[in-house]
Amino acid sequence: MLKTLENTALAFTGIVCMALLWALLSATVAPDLPSPLKTWEESKLYILHPWDKRGEMDQGILRMAAYSLFRVAKGFFLAVLIGTPLGFLLGASPLFHKMFDPTIQVLRPISPLAWLPLGLILFRQSEPAALFTIALCSMWPTVINTMQGVRSIPQDYLNVAKVLRLSPWKRFTKVWLPATLPFMFSGYRLSLGLAWLVIVAAEMLTGTPGVGGFLWQEYNSLIYSHILLCILTIGVVGFALDRLMGMAEARLRAA
Repeated sequence: MLKTLENTALAFTGIVCMALLWALLSATVAPDLPSPLKTWEESKLYILHPWDKRGEMDQGILRMAAYSLFRVAKGFFLAVLIGTPLGFLLGASPLFHKMFDPTIQVLRPISPLAWLPLGLILFRQSEPAALFTIALCSMWPTVINTMQGVRSIPQDYLNVAKVLRLSPWKRFTKVWLPATLPFMFSGYRLSLGLAWLVIVAAEMLTGTPGVGGFLWQEYNSLIYSHILLCILTIGVVGFALDRLMGMAEARLRAA
């Protein structure tokens, strides 16, 4: 209990220090940067009424975040659905790895800003193009970690499975999956973080309702306090998603 209070106090102190630095910058070197107080005054309508809908791009901040999270959930599900079996194949088959690993290494560092226009060409609509971009950009940590998990399985385990003449399904469920699961969850955690980063860029480019779309609209309108509100929302939601996945990973490792 005492340790928790100490950690909370330290975290609160860090937040206060950052807010003071923000206020100092807005008062000195960056006069166009709204101060924390001005940001609150100009953004409190979106915070105090977080679920209100006054127009397509004039909505409460939680409603905007919910739009973004729903897209992230769908894109992340696609990334896991594609990335997990691909990682197993890359880890289990040396031939498959030699064939496709160079291609994956070329595709992996490509920015979402490059994939989104291709998605718009392929699907001609912003929503499926955004899901395509999220899934493609966020799946690589899942692929790489799952592959490493399969490759880290001790050879003795595989030899015992052969001696016991386990069926391919039992070998997968009794040997491969339990040994690989911690690696997979580490990949899922990284993939979810990437998916949240990508959705902001995707919404900014397509102008769809969400935190990214709202940020881009307010930038074009030169309402800087709302830009800061979006930045803080992106950070808080990303932090919450990472902690939730971290808790799930810790439970898995403890089981």
